[in-house]
Amino acid sequence: MTFRAGVVQITSNDDVEGNLDAVERTVRRAVQEGAQLVVVPECFAFLGREEEKLAVAEPLPRGGPILERCRALARDQGVELILGGFWEQGDDPRKVRNACVQVRSDGTVGAIYRKIHLFDVDLADGTRLQESETVEPGSEPVVADTLLGKLGLSVCYDLRFPELYRKLVDRGAIALAVPAAFTLTTGKDHWHVLLRARAIEQQCYVLAAAQTGRHLLRDGSGRRQSYGHALIADPWGVVLAQCGEGEGCAVATIDPEVVRGVRAQLPALRHRRL
Repeated sequence: MTFRAGVVQITSNDDVEGNLDAVERTVRRAVQEGAQLVVVPECFAFLGREEEKLAVAEPLPRGGPILERCRALARDQGVELILGGFWEQGDDPRKVRNACVQVRSDGTVGAIYRKIHLFDVDLADGTRLQESETVEPGSEPVVADTLLGKLGLSVCYDLRFPELYRKLVDRGAIALAVPAAFTLTTGKDHWHVLLRARAIEQQCYVLAAAQTGRHLLRDGSGRRQSYGHALIADPWGVVLAQCGEGEGCAVATIDPEVVRGVRAQLPALRHRRL
């Protein structure tokens, strides 16, 4: 069987309700285009000052108002959601976890992955991000059983670590979810290259949701800019669907037989030596 999957692209800030409104708009649009599973980007509910993440973090799988609104959206639209960058309450009261959460179409919570690789960088444009100051890292790869088959979960900066995706393939993944908030500085040169590389080397579909544009806070401040270009790539590395600039969605057909065909035609996964 084939399935329709979607990825959405929004511009989040520190207005949680406004961000969730954007999620609802874009998910509904993806469903109208036939999507049965939709990936939502990292930081979808809150992208603001680092220290303020603690106030919006919720326990998982129980959740709170943010998760409940997403569960209601899944039920209302009959769609499976992959919520990237969900701020989860951690063990350390000074930190949160950056979780990727599967919400089934009946609103129940499925698999939960906690981001392993944390983004600590000082970029040439003056952007300084120290995710480890406010986020607890995860430690375990996670594959979710979804409508389209086994879906490997990851979050943003994980994309630069191919060994994670190889473990997801070893656990049966035929598609990889990459909800992200890639900066403009790195995204313009690396986003497409890395996503297509992960698709080619793991012989999987890649579903990459994205933040886009300048993230202005409610007080008018905010320098951070995201690259956007949410996309879906097939196991040959071909981009099947892609967002342009601004809010939107991209939807494409996922066919498990294409995965099997590519892996049979070019059996690199079976030729591994290390």
